[in-house]
Amino acid sequence: MTGRITGLLFDFDGTLADTIPLILASFRHTFSELEPDLDEATFRSWIGRPLIDPLEERHPGRGQELVARYREHNLAHHDALVEAVPGIDAVVAGLVGAGVPVGVVSSKRAETVRRGMRIVGLPDLDVVGLEEVSRHKPHPEPLLEGARRLGLDPSGCAYVGDAVVDVQAARAAGMTAVAVTWGASGRADLEAAGADAVVADAAQLGELLHRLTGVDPAPVGANT
Repeated sequence: MTGRITGLLFDFDGTLADTIPLILASFRHTFSELEPDLDEATFRSWIGRPLIDPLEERHPGRGQELVARYREHNLAHHDALVEAVPGIDAVVAGLVGAGVPVGVVSSKRAETVRRGMRIVGLPDLDVVGLEEVSRHKPHPEPLLEGARRLGLDPSGCAYVGDAVVDVQAARAAGMTAVAVTWGASGRADLEAAGADAVVADAAQLGELLHRLTGVDPAPVGANT
């Protein structure tokens, strides 16, 4: 790992909120007529990338149509299916309360991220969304923009995510790559991608981030 961490950036889907069931349901809906037997592992491998990329790769010339179909389903079921990750609210609140600069970097639109953050009870944080950069994870540009907004050197930041592309983007940006196992990718894939640390729950994440930032630990409780 790098030296002491002075700021933290988080992915949203599968990291700060349990959106994986919503994402998988939206992918199944999107491909229900084209490829009804497309498997969950394929869908999970796309998480963390902008929608248009894998959908256009899968069906050239139909990417925008499929994105529209996905988003219609996703937004219609968003509030009912997005759930909190137990303890994450306390981790984030503890870091913010201790004065650690914290932001969110996501491959989905910023307004949708903020909507999800409100649902799961997270504080209002700066969000770098899909529309605010021209290149996306695993490219480092969105993470570098997140660090710029926090006024920090990327080498002093850690990026926390749940997908292989999150780890790849963090490494490309020169940041410490912290991975969580409750989202898109499993521990073996995250470690193989080069994660500096992999944690299994919010309590472990809180302990790690408090250690990296040097702030006094805040208690991690269940999301209420």
